[in-house]
Amino acid sequence: MPRHSLPLNALEAFIVTARHLNLTHAAKELYLTQGAVSRKIASLENWFGFALFERHARGLHLTPRGKALLPELEQAFRQVHIVAEQARQKPQSVRLKAPTCAMRWLLPNLLAIEHHHPDLDVVLTTTTDHGINFHAEPFDAAIEYGKAERGELLFDECLTPVVSPVLAKQLAAQPESLSRLTFLHPTRDKTDWLLWWNSQPRPWPVMRKNQHFDTMDLAISAAIQGFGVAIADEHLVAADINAGRLVRLSEQAVPTGAAYRLVLRKPGSEAGNLNDFRQALLSPDLHGVSSPV
Repeated sequence: MPRHSLPLNALEAFIVTARHLNLTHAAKELYLTQGAVSRKIASLENWFGFALFERHARGLHLTPRGKALLPELEQAFRQVHIVAEQARQKPQSVRLKAPTCAMRWLLPNLLAIEHHHPDLDVVLTTTTDHGINFHAEPFDAAIEYGKAERGELLFDECLTPVVSPVLAKQLAAQPESLSRLTFLHPTRDKTDWLLWWNSQPRPWPVMRKNQHFDTMDLAISAAIQGFGVAIADEHLVAADINAGRLVRLSEQAVPTGAAYRLVLRKPGSEAGNLNDFRQALLSPDLHGVSSPV
């Protein structure tokens, strides 16, 4: 028999038979006939070129060469099982849906998860929707924004005004110039800015120039470019503030009553990879700038 045609399926027959030293017991464990087990062992002996067993009236005995070979084959066979089991249990990708408004907070955290959990694969889909219907959508987890209280809290939305460093210097020298800036709104109305000003003890300036955006992320990007002053969630701009791209005009942050929450497809019974992702995203040590609460 050519050397390259090692009968791999006969290795298990040899190992099991060597353990029992009985063809009947080996055949029962392998769900084969005694004849099939004998043929497999014969094919392996033919390949090696030497006998593995000695046949006696009372049963089988390993030959010296078979006895010497057995421990290494058992170890190799166990390693094959370990590799196969690891491959079988290799975690699948976590399919995550998240609103675009959460990207400034989420992406640095996903990078941190990737660094600490290199085997955890997160497939991200962004959307302008703030909710999810797991019965109709193919996702394992979602970040939801709003006032609903399902899922686990990532952080409450708290608004604070931010500007570029250039505009911050201008306002420090001329505070009255605030009313001449363009006010950047994360929605089509002025709700967020009005909520902020109504919480302040001093009268708020007239917002003469306004620019409305579809998402808070767009308003924040415009503020970074120096287009005006944005009202933004403090968690979403934390990385930009730490990097010097934005400056807070106030240390106060006003809660809106809305929050960002992590929702899983099957809370409490999630698969290992999904549970790993959940624990990582909720970990307070995940990302120093904007860790989940």
